[in-house]
Amino acid sequence: MIKKLITKLTMTQILAILIGSLVISSLAQAVEYTSIQQDKSSLGFVYKQMGVPIDGSFKKFTTQLSFDPAKLAAAKATLDIDLASIDAGSDEANDEVAGKEWFNAKAFPHAKFESSSFKSLGANRYEVTGKMTIKGRSQTVSAPFTFNPQASGTQSLVDGAFVLKRADFAIGEGSWADFGTVANEIQIKFHFLAKAK
Repeated sequence: MIKKLITKLTMTQILAILIGSLVISSLAQAVEYTSIQQDKSSLGFVYKQMGVPIDGSFKKFTTQLSFDPAKLAAAKATLDIDLASIDAGSDEANDEVAGKEWFNAKAFPHAKFESSSFKSLGANRYEVTGKMTIKGRSQTVSAPFTFNPQASGTQSLVDGAFVLKRADFAIGEGSWADFGTVANEIQIKFHFLAKAK
């Protein structure tokens, strides 16, 4: 009887230790990412002009981030883009798209994305939904992305893309409103190196 009781207690203690270890392990793996490394991150776009894909990028952008894959309900992200930092392939093109008919960067110097929700798509894939504001106009957009933690345990690669319709934001007014010259769809691509706090 005593032997059985000791054996039972021992098994209970062993289970308690195992469960405790699993809890501690899961807590250790829960990491909150709070910033990105600017010099190893990029924000680009692709649009079609006369049917030909053209790449561009924004050189200046800032982010605010609070992302823990284990706590998606609490995750938040904002992206602020300096529209004057656009690189559309040439100085002439940069001046044109910063002008009033396109981004009107003097009146609206920044574009901003602010998240409202995150969800898991499985296998290190997620989707963020939020409000994109350009030229004073706002639209809800969703962007799928991959989130791949690096061996260091304190950094993760974030890669994703989504499509904007430029007409929704009055990007390309007047003679540029014709989609036959510049397509309505613009793909936004992001590559961020996220860092844990």
